[in-house]
Amino acid sequence: MKLPFKPYLNVSSKYKGGKGKSDVQSLVPGKKIYKLSSNENMLGSSPMAIQAIIEATNDLLYYPERTDRNIREALESFYQSEIPEDLFLCANSGMELLDMICRAFLNEGENGIACAPAFRAYKLFTKRTGAQLKNVPLKDGSYALDVEAILDSIDEKTKLIFLNSPNNPTGTIIPDEDIRKLLDGLPEGIVLVLDEVYFHFNTHSACSTAYTFVKEGFPVIGVNSFSKCFGLAGLRVGYLYSTPEIVHYLRGLQRPFQLSHLSMVGAIAALGDDAFIKKTVDLVNSEKPKIYEALEELAVQFWESEANFIMIKPDMPAEEFERAMLMEGIMVRPVENFGAPGCIRVSIGTEEANKAYIEALKKVING
Repeated sequence: MKLPFKPYLNVSSKYKGGKGKSDVQSLVPGKKIYKLSSNENMLGSSPMAIQAIIEATNDLLYYPERTDRNIREALESFYQSEIPEDLFLCANSGMELLDMICRAFLNEGENGIACAPAFRAYKLFTKRTGAQLKNVPLKDGSYALDVEAILDSIDEKTKLIFLNSPNNPTGTIIPDEDIRKLLDGLPEGIVLVLDEVYFHFNTHSACSTAYTFVKEGFPVIGVNSFSKCFGLAGLRVGYLYSTPEIVHYLRGLQRPFQLSHLSMVGAIAALGDDAFIKKTVDLVNSEKPKIYEALEELAVQFWESEANFIMIKPDMPAEEFERAMLMEGIMVRPVENFGAPGCIRVSIGTEEANKAYIEALKKVING
């Protein structure tokens, strides 16, 4: 029977995420495993979010709020009223927002642009619209943005450009001056998506956030998540902000009751948990230099990071390194499928986890 299937919706375009502890525990029975492969918050979840969720379980018989307005108001407060609540839009994770953006702006036969190494979801959701994703690689070695190459690759069918700063998996940032140069050179009708889910960890003054450009009226969308700094990856909550025109248009893709009651109360509480946010950022920034020092002593190539992970390039095949580290109880993530062959992304964990990682690294590197 011939059915009206769309040819670009096929199994080959499925997203493949990192492994969970349960996927590998049988390979190292009885050994304590440190999961440093998914950039999760090793301190756990915001205590205020957990308490709010527990209290909210008494209300599960009721439908949640029909819209995301309550979270938007909390986000306005979090951003100290710099971004008005009506410029935010919330959904079930940053990935759902990327999907919505692609459905809103791409049609079959059109294209978007991303710069590998890059988050795989950009390609996944672009292809699901029947569009294609052009790759304009970051510059060799430095992983800096190649603005001129992006502008040269644009054609009349280009509708979206995806940038990620701090970048996953490299941890590098895109300076504001590069983004401005790109925006100044863009033809009309192209939207720039700036994925900034790791922005809490950035300490580099040359890089701000998407709102620097949104408030000037540029067609820019900032995409964010509650999965990293807030420790709420399991809730699947994300948000974006953009110009009034773009946000109003994207609201057409929102569903009534899109976010669950628990997701909303947890996210709102997390936004007010200043102590947990500070503790998380302080941990990452205090542990990062220790890991850099160990990598230098072991002569392992790495890239300085403005995120909660560090990308390295060991002197052995990535899959072999991944297996060897797992035998020592450390889960890491090869990132060849991101566009960084031979490289490994390792999350920054607690002091205990990082010590275990360094000890395992010494064993694996030194044989």
